[in-house]
Amino acid sequence: MSKFDEIMKKSGYSKATVSRVINHSPHVSDEARQKITDIMKQLNYIPNRNAVSLSTGQTKQIGIVTSATNEIILTFMNQFIDTAMDFGFQTLIYTSRGDKEIELQAFEDLRSKRVDGLVIMTCVNHPDKLKAYCEYGPIVSWQRMGNDEIPSVAMDQAQGYRLALEHLVSKGYTRIANAFGRAESLNTQSRREAYESFMVDNGLPVLREAYQYSIFSSSDGEEAMRRMASGSDLPQAVLCSNDYAAIGIWSEARKQNIRVPEQLAIVGFDDIELSRVLGITTIHNPIAEQATQAFHRLWAVLGKQELQAQQLEFQLIERSTT
Repeated sequence: MSKFDEIMKKSGYSKATVSRVINHSPHVSDEARQKITDIMKQLNYIPNRNAVSLSTGQTKQIGIVTSATNEIILTFMNQFIDTAMDFGFQTLIYTSRGDKEIELQAFEDLRSKRVDGLVIMTCVNHPDKLKAYCEYGPIVSWQRMGNDEIPSVAMDQAQGYRLALEHLVSKGYTRIANAFGRAESLNTQSRREAYESFMVDNGLPVLREAYQYSIFSSSDGEEAMRRMASGSDLPQAVLCSNDYAAIGIWSEARKQNIRVPEQLAIVGFDDIELSRVLGITTIHNPIAEQATQAFHRLWAVLGKQELQAQQLEFQLIERSTT
């Protein structure tokens, strides 16, 4: 008698139920899962993963595609990995370091069925090139892709940007500068449009001459602050691409004896732990919740089960920099 048959006999459960436990399916009662798992341990039963893959048509592996890692990326990644594990999936992380050919390996692995699906966190290949891989398995993105073929769980950052603008104006700041991310990204375009429409609607100056782009890190923020300080007219406030940029601007402002928030108010974005420690006003971005929704979008295809999506919102976190 095979160990699989022995598990069925000792547990009293059917082949289908035992298989669901082995494949980490959520569609098993806690009682059945515990009993079958205990018997597997007693028998020292190790499932043949290749056989499992052939029988289910799935590898039980999801690929995570990213060009780099930082605290913001890791928040999404850790939550996605935990959610995937809850559904019986492991993850492979593909880090491209900005190399298009290295990045494409993840998509080739989807085509060769090494992974069952992909989640894109950040990518460097054009979305039109990547969408051709959708026929090989489900792909979902955290990065906004600008096409319908690859769905995205990203939120429209214009909503968060407007919260920051409303807050600054309510505090009396009217000359507001911007430290944006990539000029061509959809997030930057949304933020810029939100800023310009808000300022025009409220009869306030649009400081296009103060636009700065590719401000991502704290060192980028320091350099951005030096440029602002060297100008003829220091803005009253600055909105930042993320909290790292805000921290760099805050640090350089202190070095130049520019009082925050009296002379310059600073608002970050994402609400990382360091922004709380340093007292940076920011926009809370529900990153972990977006990661959960990303896996649920994949599960709708892989598990053939739709899960209700939670309505997510940005939130202003006021601290000492405004």
